[in-house]
Amino acid sequence: MNIKSFIHTCTLAVLGCMTLGVSAQDAPTENDYYKIIKVPVPEGIILEVGGMVTLPNGDIAAATRRGDVYIIENPTAATPNYRKFATGLHEILGLAFKDNYLYCAQRGELTKLIDTNGDGKADRYQTVASWAISGHYHEYSFGPKVGPDGAFYVTANVGFGASDWWAGKSFVEGRGWTLRITEDGKVEPYAAGMRSPCGIGLVDGEFFYGDNQGDWMGSGFVSHVEKGDFLGHPASLAWADKPNSPVKMRKEMIFAKVDPRDNPKVKPEYIKDEPMTTIYEMAKNNPNMGIKSPAVWLPHGVLGVSTSEIITDDTKGEFGPFAGQVFVGDQGMSKIARVFLEKVKGRYQGASFDFKSGFRSGVLRMSWGTDNAMYVGGTNRGWGSAGKEPFGLERLMYVGKMPFEMKAVRAMPDGFEIEFTQAVDKKTAEDVNNYDVSSYTYKYHPVYGSPLVERKDNAVRGAKTTEDGMKVRIVVDNLREGFVHDIKPDGVRSAKDNLALLHGSAYYTLNNIPDGEKANIALVTPKTREQREQVDAGTAVNTPDNQMKEAAPSTEGVNAKIKGRGVKNPAIMTPSSTSVPVKSTVISDKEATALLAKHTCLACHKVNERAVGPSYMEVAKRKYTTEQIEALIYEPKPENWPDLTPMAPMTHVPKKDVQKIAAWINALGKK
Repeated sequence: MNIKSFIHTCTLAVLGCMTLGVSAQDAPTENDYYKIIKVPVPEGIILEVGGMVTLPNGDIAAATRRGDVYIIENPTAATPNYRKFATGLHEILGLAFKDNYLYCAQRGELTKLIDTNGDGKADRYQTVASWAISGHYHEYSFGPKVGPDGAFYVTANVGFGASDWWAGKSFVEGRGWTLRITEDGKVEPYAAGMRSPCGIGLVDGEFFYGDNQGDWMGSGFVSHVEKGDFLGHPASLAWADKPNSPVKMRKEMIFAKVDPRDNPKVKPEYIKDEPMTTIYEMAKNNPNMGIKSPAVWLPHGVLGVSTSEIITDDTKGEFGPFAGQVFVGDQGMSKIARVFLEKVKGRYQGASFDFKSGFRSGVLRMSWGTDNAMYVGGTNRGWGSAGKEPFGLERLMYVGKMPFEMKAVRAMPDGFEIEFTQAVDKKTAEDVNNYDVSSYTYKYHPVYGSPLVERKDNAVRGAKTTEDGMKVRIVVDNLREGFVHDIKPDGVRSAKDNLALLHGSAYYTLNNIPDGEKANIALVTPKTREQREQVDAGTAVNTPDNQMKEAAPSTEGVNAKIKGRGVKNPAIMTPSSTSVPVKSTVISDKEATALLAKHTCLACHKVNERAVGPSYMEVAKRKYTTEQIEALIYEPKPENWPDLTPMAPMTHVPKKDVQKIAAWINALGKK
């Protein structure tokens, strides 16, 4: 680094414009630890991967949405060989290998592919079992996954109404259900309440499924599924009265609590002040009805918009420091999230983290290769994705360099234990002002998705590292069961290289607070969020009053203060929307990129082209004021972009960063 760059970096650090231990341009990125390698696809093969499985000899079997199955021989070679094994099938969205045979789920059928003469091509397509379809385009079927009992598990999408396209419908039996199918073809309804259950997988032999944000689904999530469970979407309950149904839940019970607003001519919209409930509360208040709230929420627009494959890292450390953890694909954002699960009082819960973005197409299916790489199959036809290529197969390789990450977050009786992949600097890790924790939940209602609701800041009162520096126990005020706790150790650095975390947020879904002893840590009063932002902006005044202020107030308290100052429309303000001076200068493109990457904005938005959301240049051309852009970041208006996926409220982004981002976007329109 030359002297000019060094002075510039030091100046930024003093002004609070940098949060990294090194300059933004020198900070490690995901690509320094995990490399995406494109697997060549021969010309003429449209590899819209809908199903994928690794065969015992290391070959990859890939099924396509167009109905073909290919065996990819020697997939690590510069020119792998593609052999067409089967063809003429209908919208394959899953593939499994069992007892030397491939099985796939078509629209309404589980099919066994048999090569009777050993020539390397299937010549017999045996129907193992079938289920109903009405012909609606959205009635996809996903799977199979093979359980420890040898049975196949398949999930079936709902359809949608003609005029009320936003409302999931179960037109025929089995839609919105998980089906368990024995090898002799017996179909058993297993669980209900699914909407678009593309994400399915086994974790330690237990069945898990992931769904997308949509009607009755506040955000994406991962749920543990057991026989008789109801996962939230009421359309499937049209068939819950059938004699062979194990599901106790009935839609009348839901509609007694939540207005279905099922007028087919009126799309249900979010009403801010209406009475509300959550899927967690529904489960808590109806303990014997099999209602299952998510094990882990995946915040919409942050960790994904369309949940796909769920796989467990079984590489025993060959893929990095996350052995035994779960990876979850996302088709719309062309990325993969990471999930740490634990069981507390008999319920799964845990934390979700960002992991890897930048895949060339929509991530739909993943499989572990015999080389301990993750093979990622993509498609975006009809669904759209941040990755612009229409399809493809890629290999995700761990380069052997240890990233500085939160490896795991575990619930404690009075807070959380954070385990890191590298030893932390104890001074930064034991400073409570280096943590930002907030909690929120999602509404359970017929509206398409949910904003973050009942959001509050949670003060961190104490922090203590272990002797080896690999774990930190934090004491957190006002833990709330049924809420996502957004944990940001923003100021914590690595002991070795003074690095900031590669991914700075953990989203912990707290279904149960564990019993046990509270931490033996001296408790202190942290600075409020307002005070921290004033320090960052260089405007803090070290007065006794400031030192004695309590933890950050809730949204309601801040909005009341704002309203008292005469600010219009306080509903769009957030807990961080306090009075911080706006810098007159616009940050550079490089600084903007670092901020946008830090807050996962680049997963949905690009500068000059549409992705999941509009490009920043498109936003700039709308001629919003900088203040209007700030407000839209905190409270998006989907009606402004009706043809695109609705944006999630980004209330977790500090005001100082939102101001910089908004000013930078506004300046794009003047270039």
